[in-house]
Amino acid sequence: MPTDRIRPDACPGAVDVHRAADGGLARVRVPGGTLGAEAFDVVRTAALTLGNGEIELTSRANLQVRGLAPGAEHTLAAMLTDAGLLPSRSHERMRNIVAAPLEDNQALVDALDRALCAVPKLADLPGRFLVTVGAAVSGLNGDIGLVGDALFLAGRDSGLRVTDPVAAVVAAAEAFQDLRGDAWRLSEVDDGVRKVTERLGTPGAERLAPAVTPVAPGPVDGRLVTGVPLGRLDARLLAGTPVRITPWRGFVLPADAPVDGLFTSVDSPWHGVTACTGRPGCAKSLSDVRADVTRWVGTPRARPAHWSGCARRCGRPAGDVVEFVATGEGYEEIR
Repeated sequence: MPTDRIRPDACPGAVDVHRAADGGLARVRVPGGTLGAEAFDVVRTAALTLGNGEIELTSRANLQVRGLAPGAEHTLAAMLTDAGLLPSRSHERMRNIVAAPLEDNQALVDALDRALCAVPKLADLPGRFLVTVGAAVSGLNGDIGLVGDALFLAGRDSGLRVTDPVAAVVAAAEAFQDLRGDAWRLSEVDDGVRKVTERLGTPGAERLAPAVTPVAPGPVDGRLVTGVPLGRLDARLLAGTPVRITPWRGFVLPADAPVDGLFTSVDSPWHGVTACTGRPGCAKSLSDVRADVTRWVGTPRARPAHWSGCARRCGRPAGDVVEFVATGEGYEEIR
């Protein structure tokens, strides 16, 4: 589908921050979602000393620090660089790799990240570029995905089977960059999947169905899956704790990790409830969404619910969701 964009996408980075209504917003890419205790403590310290004291978890298993004063992004970048969290300033906005959080796949994610960052022309990929690794996240509309040896393109199995997954993802990313014009996603390129597939090989007939399989809060295989209410973590919490961020705005933690401020059961009223930033952080919002959700939470419901402060409906999760969209005179319920 053709586009008529005259500007690059506005996805924030850790250095090129977004100027929100409440200050600078920096997004720290965490390919695969895994952070050791020391690295996570660096992000916590940055949120406490430079930001508003909270860490936001995103639907791509990245972290955000907001409320930055002008110029604070340079201090943040230095802290992240020293911690190994900003390995490539030229490529940092395209380092979006979401991985199934209960699978043993971080080594593959790290290899993909290094290989993508090693190709100079891929620095110009848009900030919305996304790679997925694993069946549980294959339906999150990645531009390129891996499920075993199956290569997904634009969120669907291309039919290609690969022996070198790292080389295949890099080749697909290069093909997308060559073809994309002003498109931000492979799905926006006219006949893009067929064109990329033809560059890479001959597809087979068998296809795997894409899936989104959220991990439910609770103990799993000697670990603890937790949720974070509305995806905002008090940065004083989880000191000295290694984490794996999930694309459902939660963590996979050691079994004995502290759980203050988190929820660990599907019976929590916060489970399945998401919201955009709302006021005062977003100037476009028509309401203080998070305060409204906090008053509403606990209301009986049969499906996940997402609250939005305007018609843009930012942050809506994938799947079957009831939406509450602010109108300026209340909320419209969309089923």
